[in-house]
Amino acid sequence: MSSSIVVVTAHVGDFVWRCGGAMATHAAQGYDVHLVCLSFGENGESNLIWKEEGASRDKVKEARRAEALEAARLLGASSSVFYDLGDYPLTITPEVIDRLSRAFRQYRPSLVITHPEKDPSNLDHCRTFEAVLLARMKAIAPGHGNDFIKPPQVLCFEPHQSELCGFKPNMLLDITSVWDKKKAAMETMQAQRNLWGYYERVGLQRGAQAGRRASTGQLYGEAYQSIFPSVHTSFISN
Repeated sequence: MSSSIVVVTAHVGDFVWRCGGAMATHAAQGYDVHLVCLSFGENGESNLIWKEEGASRDKVKEARRAEALEAARLLGASSSVFYDLGDYPLTITPEVIDRLSRAFRQYRPSLVITHPEKDPSNLDHCRTFEAVLLARMKAIAPGHGNDFIKPPQVLCFEPHQSELCGFKPNMLLDITSVWDKKKAAMETMQAQRNLWGYYERVGLQRGAQAGRRASTGQLYGEAYQSIFPSVHTSFISN
């Protein structure tokens, strides 16, 4: 298939919790799914590793990179790139926007998945959202090169605390068929193993909301919010 998906996250754990099911689902359907992590989350999202004896920034980053690579492999990612920008706070420069824009031109995605616009508990996520839209804008502009791309849709995955972020999902994805892959990917994130149970509960809640086949057993889901209008030839699908 010519279409691809690019997932852009602030920290290495974010893709697993929030859109691991979407990554595994579309990879299984034959789409190329490319992962871009702007930081390793070494400062603010690796607390359990920092408690270990002999912990250092380099060791933490190495451990988080290994976790992310294994999780991405389990989810079927075609590629994984780490920008290593540092976190808490994440700094976005014009050079970062240019690099991400060039990645969009290289991968030519029909869909980009990232954080929602608002997250007062983690401004790294907000900066990532803005960086994605700036890079997208640059990637679709002919004045920056004749390899410009068609404007991809942008989907925002569910944040950690939806009620703080004004997150109002308008898409629910049934990930029941790939839940085992997502769970295995979650369990590679030893640095954040305190979140395993939380995100299983989120999956069950969204699965219950999306469920049309309750008789088939337990359902799991993920929630998304689209940024741009989608084009349809019909509002009814079989």
